[in-house]
Amino acid sequence: MNTNLFLQAFLGGGLIGLGAFALMLFNGRIAGISGITFGAIFSQGNGSKDSNSENRKWRWFFILGLVIAPLITRVFGFSLPDTFPNAFSASSNNIVNISLMVIGGLLVGFGTNLGSGCTSGHGICGISRFSGRSITATCVFMVSAIITVALIKHMFGGA
Repeated sequence: MNTNLFLQAFLGGGLIGLGAFALMLFNGRIAGISGITFGAIFSQGNGSKDSNSENRKWRWFFILGLVIAPLITRVFGFSLPDTFPNAFSASSNNIVNISLMVIGGLLVGFGTNLGSGCTSGHGICGISRFSGRSITATCVFMVSAIITVALIKHMFGGA
């Protein structure tokens, strides 16, 4: 077993759990990335608790932390696996790759709206609260992921 990979997974999982716990403890909020992002972008000044600028500010800082965290980990010698090594290459497939990522992102956004949350909200925060709805949603996410990988890898010859 690759001990560096194990250490990265262990520390990453622990930090995600600690972050979710801290957000709930200090802000009373569930760390569901889709809900946080939606609230940061689409919340309006309608007088509700979620509409004020202070509420939107923490959401933007949370999102910024998600974006810069991988850059900070590089300082400590960690790196992310190169999952899509040629995703942004200058080849003729570049437009296809980017198009597939955009379509995938839109489908994920649609799914999180349909499922009233994402893997972080349901999978991390919901399961830890023993939410039956979150346990069911996470099982559906996992089965969908398994089917998607099987279809892409075995039926369409993907890597």
